[in-house]
Amino acid sequence: MMLVDSHAHIYSEEFNDDRAEALARAQAEGVEKIYMPNIDHTSIDAMLEAEAKYPQQCIPMMGLHPAYIKQDFERELYLVEEWLNKRPFAAVGECGIDLYWDKTFFPQQQEALKVQVELAKKHQLPIILHTRDSFDETYEIISAAQDGTLRGIFHCFSGTVEQAAKVKELNFLIGIGGVATFKNGGMDKILPHVQLEDMVLETDCPYLAPVPYRGKRNEPVYLPLVAKRVAEIMQKTVEEVAEVTTQNALNLFKL
Repeated sequence: MMLVDSHAHIYSEEFNDDRAEALARAQAEGVEKIYMPNIDHTSIDAMLEAEAKYPQQCIPMMGLHPAYIKQDFERELYLVEEWLNKRPFAAVGECGIDLYWDKTFFPQQQEALKVQVELAKKHQLPIILHTRDSFDETYEIISAAQDGTLRGIFHCFSGTVEQAAKVKELNFLIGIGGVATFKNGGMDKILPHVQLEDMVLETDCPYLAPVPYRGKRNEPVYLPLVAKRVAEIMQKTVEEVAEVTTQNALNLFKL
């Protein structure tokens, strides 16, 4: 059973002591590919180092995370653009809007997302969207920009059935992670109304570890727990969930 972790910060310092072991554990459980979203200029070196050491398993993306956007966001975006011009990346991301922590830089987040949408179009890459407390605001920008060429993932999806339908209409996928295993995560109400063809699996490690590891460091080896829970909710086999979501991810990132 092959799985793809479509969103994992495996390069983060939380893995500095045992990254090789964490990757080996994941591979032993069938997690063959791990797509790494960038945060800002401070994460690029670590991410590319992980790719250099584990090129078959760790695949980088390039973008600017909305929670790290401040007044000087243009400088960060120039760097993102520079890197995208310099070498291949699997996607633009993670980018989007985050209104959970701080709304101070909401206008800058909107501007940065619009710029990264254009970069995704220019480089013909999928875009990975962070939408914490901001689904409608993010959707509005993506919907306005959708000309038939944009593809991507609404990462860490925890919205409504109606919002999942809107994502599908945009020809985007929803990213399902550890929240699907949480007792009050709400995904048991959403997933029966979603098709496997419209989703990918993710861990978002080191965050959002699935039950029974909730509250601990998350890692890609736990992705099968997400697949298992999705299978239970959707009344599918775990093999079917793995096969379809893996194919979805590989198709998207090969754009």
